[in-house]
Amino acid sequence: MRQTAVNKLHIFMVMFFISLVMSIQSPIFTPYAATMGASSVLIGIMLSIASFTNLTGNLVAGPLSDRFGKKVFIIISLFLSGILFIFHALVSSSMNLIVLRALNGFSLAFLIPSGLALLSEYAKNSHQQGKNMAINGILGTIASIIAPLIGGKLGATIGYANTYLVIGISLILTAIYATSFIKERQHMVVKANQSNKLSFLHILQMPQLQIVFLTGFALMYIHGVIIYEVPYLTVERGLSTTTTGQLFSFMGIGTFLSLSLLFINRFNPIKRLMFGLTGMNMVIFIILKGLMSLPVSLFFVGFFFGIIMPAMATALTDSVASSGYGRAFGVMSAIYSLGMITSSFITGVIRDYISPYFIAFTIGMLTLTLIGYSKFQTNTNSSSHAPTQY
Repeated sequence: MRQTAVNKLHIFMVMFFISLVMSIQSPIFTPYAATMGASSVLIGIMLSIASFTNLTGNLVAGPLSDRFGKKVFIIISLFLSGILFIFHALVSSSMNLIVLRALNGFSLAFLIPSGLALLSEYAKNSHQQGKNMAINGILGTIASIIAPLIGGKLGATIGYANTYLVIGISLILTAIYATSFIKERQHMVVKANQSNKLSFLHILQMPQLQIVFLTGFALMYIHGVIIYEVPYLTVERGLSTTTTGQLFSFMGIGTFLSLSLLFINRFNPIKRLMFGLTGMNMVIFIILKGLMSLPVSLFFVGFFFGIIMPAMATALTDSVASSGYGRAFGVMSAIYSLGMITSSFITGVIRDYISPYFIAFTIGMLTLTLIGYSKFQTNTNSSSHAPTQY
C-alpha cells in the first residue's frame, strides 16, 4: 500500500512538472513568432499545425501505450520534446518555427494519454479514480497559476529564445526523473460486460463518451481562443509578457477554486459537464460584450474549466475497462487537439473581421444544444424499451 502511494506520488510529480514547463510558453509563443515576422494568420497556422500533429500522435499513442506500456512513451516523449524546445531557441525564421511546432506537437501527443492512463491504473475503484484525477487537476492548476508568471517574467528578462532553452532543459531533467522513479503497473480495474480490447469505433459509439467528446471539443475551442487572443494583447497594445502571464494566472486561480470544492464530485459527471459548459458560454458572452473586466472574466473561465475537466476524466474511466484506457484517453486527447486546430486556424483567419469570442460562444451553445438533444434521445429510447407495468 505504501509503495503504491509512493509510485503515485512520482507520477503526480512528473505530471506536475509537465504542466508547469509546458505552460511557461503560453505567454511568449505569440510575441516570439511575431518578432520573426509572422502575421496573425501564420501564427494561427502554426498553432493549428501543432494541434494537427498532436491529434495524429494521440491516435497512435493510445493503442501503443495499451500494448507496450505507458512509461516508455512518457520518457521518450519528454526527451524528444526537450530537444525540440531547445531548437526553438535557435530558429531564425518563422518557417523553421512551423517545422518545430509540427514535430513537437507529434512528440507531445504521447505524454498526456499515457500519463493519465498510467495514473488511472493506480486506482482500485471509481472513487479512487476520481480522487486521482482531482489531485492531478489541482497540481496542474497550481502549475497553470505560476507557470505563466514565470514564463512572462523570463520572456521579459532573458528573452524569448533563452526562455525556450530553459523549457527544453527542464523537460530533459523531468525525463531523467521519470526514468528513475516512475513504475509501470498492471491493470487493476475490471469492469463487467466489457471487452478487454476496444476499437476506436467502439469508443466513439458509446453514448456517454460522445457527450464527453463533444464537450471536450467545445471546451478546447474556447480555450484555443483564449490562448490566442490574450497573448496577442502584447502585440496589439504593447503590453509586457509579464502582464499576459498575470492574466493567465487569474484563469488558473479560478480553476483551483472550483477543484477545491470537493462536494461537486458527488454529482453525476455528465451533469457537471453540462453545468460547466453553460457557465463557460455565459462568460464568453460577457467577454464578447465587455460587461466585465478581463481578469475577472478569465477567473470565471478558469472556474468552469475546473468543473469540466475532472468530470470528463471521471466519465471516461467509468465507461471503459482499464485495458482500454490508453485508447480512450488517446481519443479524448485527439478531440482536444481537433478543438485547438479548428480554433487556432479560424481565429487567425477571421479575427480582423469578426470577434473570435462570438464564434467561440456560437460553438459552445451549439454543442450544449447537441448534448441536450443526445440526452433527450437517450432518455426517450430508455423509456420506450422499459417493460410495461400491469
